[in-house]
Amino acid sequence: MIFEDNGGAPNNNFIINYKEELNESQYEAVISEGPELVIAGAGSGKTRTIVYKVAYLIEKGVLPQSILLLTFTRKAAFEMTRRAGAILDERCSRVVGGTFHSFGATILRRYAEQVGYNSNFTILDNQDAEDIINLLKNQMGLNKKEKRFPRKDTLQGIISKSINTGETVEKILESDFPHFFEHCESINILKDKYAVYKKQKNIMDYDDLLVKLRDLLSVDETRIKLSNRYRYIMIDEYQDTNRIQAQIACYLASEHGNIMIVGDDSQSIYSFRGANFKNIMQFPEIFPDAKIIKLEQNYRSTQPILNFTNAIIENAKEKYSKKLYSSIEGEVKPLFVRSKDSIEQAKYISKTILELREKGIKLNDIAVLFRSSFHSNELEIELNSRNIPYIKYGGLKFIETAHIKDIIAFLRISKNQNDELSYHRVLTMIDGIGNKTSNNIIFAIIQSSLGVDGIDVDNFRGKTYYEELKSLFLTLKKISDEKVSVSERIKFIMKFYTHILKEKYDNYHKRINDIETLIKISEKYENVETFLTDMVLEPPTETQHKVVESTKEDEFLTLSTIHSAKGLEWNSVFVIQLINGLFPSSKSIENLSALEEERRLFYVATTRAKKNLYLCAPNFVNIDFSSFYSQEKFYFSDVSCFIKEIENFKELAVETTVEKERDDSDTADNFSKKTSGQFSRIKSFFEKS
Repeated sequence: MIFEDNGGAPNNNFIINYKEELNESQYEAVISEGPELVIAGAGSGKTRTIVYKVAYLIEKGVLPQSILLLTFTRKAAFEMTRRAGAILDERCSRVVGGTFHSFGATILRRYAEQVGYNSNFTILDNQDAEDIINLLKNQMGLNKKEKRFPRKDTLQGIISKSINTGETVEKILESDFPHFFEHCESINILKDKYAVYKKQKNIMDYDDLLVKLRDLLSVDETRIKLSNRYRYIMIDEYQDTNRIQAQIACYLASEHGNIMIVGDDSQSIYSFRGANFKNIMQFPEIFPDAKIIKLEQNYRSTQPILNFTNAIIENAKEKYSKKLYSSIEGEVKPLFVRSKDSIEQAKYISKTILELREKGIKLNDIAVLFRSSFHSNELEIELNSRNIPYIKYGGLKFIETAHIKDIIAFLRISKNQNDELSYHRVLTMIDGIGNKTSNNIIFAIIQSSLGVDGIDVDNFRGKTYYEELKSLFLTLKKISDEKVSVSERIKFIMKFYTHILKEKYDNYHKRINDIETLIKISEKYENVETFLTDMVLEPPTETQHKVVESTKEDEFLTLSTIHSAKGLEWNSVFVIQLINGLFPSSKSIENLSALEEERRLFYVATTRAKKNLYLCAPNFVNIDFSSFYSQEKFYFSDVSCFIKEIENFKELAVETTVEKERDDSDTADNFSKKTSGQFSRIKSFFEKS
């Protein structure tokens, strides 16, 4: 059904001329009624479309309080209603907007008794939830198991992901924490006890706000009442919804079908948070009369960049086909760069960034994007050596991570026997050594003037920590030998540190990557002093905003995981480590759905660029864990399959030398390869699938 198409002309009492303000596809989305699936390509103005939809409905006489706008942050909902008010009037502020969780909390307060709660229930944040899970874990004696049991934050994550995805705990453990699979039965029991505890104490966590709202909407009387109260529903970033959120949205629209979901299947990249790619793909099955509208005009990037991004997503196995186009002038093709290794890649990027800066492009308008946080390790060291300031999102800076700081503490001791701070960090790693014991040992070391050589470790015989302290002192003696190279010192440290790493971190297997990178970086240094000097970066800060406030620099390069970069844009973007096994990740190679999400992740990365796009792939990346972790060695050298599969693609310039002898004439010519009964149907769909 289409509203009367009057274009918002003044003689029809419209304040806004919608036809003039919007492009053709945006306008169609705004004036359409009934179920709508708006496929909003990257940079296509989806927020503008939602804002004008809100204003249009109010101008048509719809009560603002009957419009429900659900987003993933309160800030997004507020910003949309604020912008709608700016182009219309204050009536827009009465639109009901917020996150799924905040909406759930509001509704559940009114209908708490229907889901077995009192209306004064308490809402737990994630930290509270972790503490309760830890309490129950201790009550069950799971903290005394002979084999290490997951920590509270890991347990909360496993339970939450199981609820949000509808997957069993078994499957979550198998995919994310295989080293804890033997505890599956205990974790299932703990999950059940946690649910009972919350009910008894009249408390809900974030997941309950969704689950209980979904359960509430399964009751016909309540669902009909709420569906009739909220006559027009809009959902932003629908590709990021989990299954429960999709059910909530569709149940709310079951009595009228006036639901507009906005999203981009090509940017569905959050399955690790429980997001379900199938939600946006299956919407037309739930609402067979849904109108599918595609926003394809891009207001961000030049056409050469869009030609490449279109080619990436064209190879997706399941998608809504679309071709992004732009009127932005630009002839520079994306540049594919192969370098010798990750270190040479870092040098190339740093050099190119400085050249861009000389051309007038500010550091604030340049970003380096990567699949995983550790992929930028070598680059961070290089940027620091060239005094290029940066901010990193999606993980701590390499040198700020606790496990790297631990390794650095050992190395500092090897050069400075009076470094009390580093001694304290190292000593308190040992179980049984607290602050008091550590201080006593450090005092004795300093007093001896010979470092650990001046301490008779047998004085601690009989202590629970004796053997480990003895091993520590032996390690410190080995790494203090001036004849031992920096990389060999780190390997000696790891023989002592690995078991501590495993005990300290549930994701220790990921942190091993960082330390292996540190070893590779250290191989080019002749002495520890120079290495430690180069590793001194700016000190850790609590938030990235504080980094900006606490420094005199007014420009910062952005380093970011792709997940953290979604929704942002820069003049120039580098996407790095484009090697099979790194991007796409090795875990996704044998799993089609995971590989397809990796493709979408690559698409998101490349669509962040406005003018310049650099695609960087080292000739090889060698990750060797055999020295201290396992007997496995990983050698990656194949160019990412997402580039190789674009056959006969002529819009990509190629540079194969690290020394910048650029020839833009090089091209990649041959990369290898409606109402009644509607709820029953909706409910049946979710039950069957």
